[in-house]
Amino acid sequence: MSALLTATDVTRDYSVKTSQSWLAKRRSLRAVDHVSLQLRAGQTLGLVGESGCGKSTLARLLLGLIPTTSGEVTFDGRAVRAQRNADWRAQRRDMQMVYQDPLAALDRRLTLYQQVLEPLAIQDIGTRTEQRSATEEALTSVGIGADLFARFPHELSGGQRQRVVLARALVLQPRLLVCDEPVSALDLSIQAQVINLLSTLQKSRHLAMLFISHDLRVVRHICDDVAVMYLGKIIEQGPADKVLSQPAHPYTEALISAVSHPNASHAPRKRILLSGEPPNPIDVPSGCAFHPRCSLAEAQCRTQTPHLTRLDTEHLVACHLRAPRTELVGASAC
Repeated sequence: MSALLTATDVTRDYSVKTSQSWLAKRRSLRAVDHVSLQLRAGQTLGLVGESGCGKSTLARLLLGLIPTTSGEVTFDGRAVRAQRNADWRAQRRDMQMVYQDPLAALDRRLTLYQQVLEPLAIQDIGTRTEQRSATEEALTSVGIGADLFARFPHELSGGQRQRVVLARALVLQPRLLVCDEPVSALDLSIQAQVINLLSTLQKSRHLAMLFISHDLRVVRHICDDVAVMYLGKIIEQGPADKVLSQPAHPYTEALISAVSHPNASHAPRKRILLSGEPPNPIDVPSGCAFHPRCSLAEAQCRTQTPHLTRLDTEHLVACHLRAPRTELVGASAC
């Protein structure tokens, strides 16, 4: 099956000051570094990594909300460009985003009913009666009853707000849903409800979904594949069950070791503590960017940059110590 969404060698650079002084020179910060990935219809891809590794920036590049510095993103065979014109607006109808903070994502001056109806009005879809019907159907599908339609965002709970944000994204019947930490601000019980709702809607509508999260337990539950990101690069990628049960990259191993197991009788996993903080993205270390924090690093890790290689047909890793001496994974094959 051909990919619905494809990113090929995508890079995003920012020009930043190194200090607050007006004499300070500007330097280049690479937020996303030559990332390639594919997402098929009906597939859920999890994107994980520490805060600041470039996950949210990559999501915005894929949706055409910000332009790429280099590389290309295509959706259903058409290039995605951040040009904010009629073609971009029509394409965005099929590509929607669910934000991390539902209160910040909603307009506090509008009722939730008005906010879910608004995308239909902007896209000029259907008659007024059809728009109202679609709005009510979208809200009902995420568990929002008619008694809440006239309420404002501040009158809702966190879980209800996130359901409204989800309804607003789904009302246009998109083919791709990008979820940027959609449950991190919610209580555990509400998280479970929203996750199960997302999973049900994704399967019933055959949505392609990019799911960004810090919580590897959620990723294992909802995602088909997972990509691990470190300092703007994809360093490991493959089926979620395989990557999370048999991690190949030392960084992935460290992330998984920090996840507690819900069953107290389960054998405890040895915790891997990383030394230091992630490197400054303005001064990326030579060779493998992870080597200053890796206890297994060798001489070549400090001088040679690892590239994604295949452990098997689906599992990819960028690590000198773990990858076999096989062909490199090119941008178009990742």
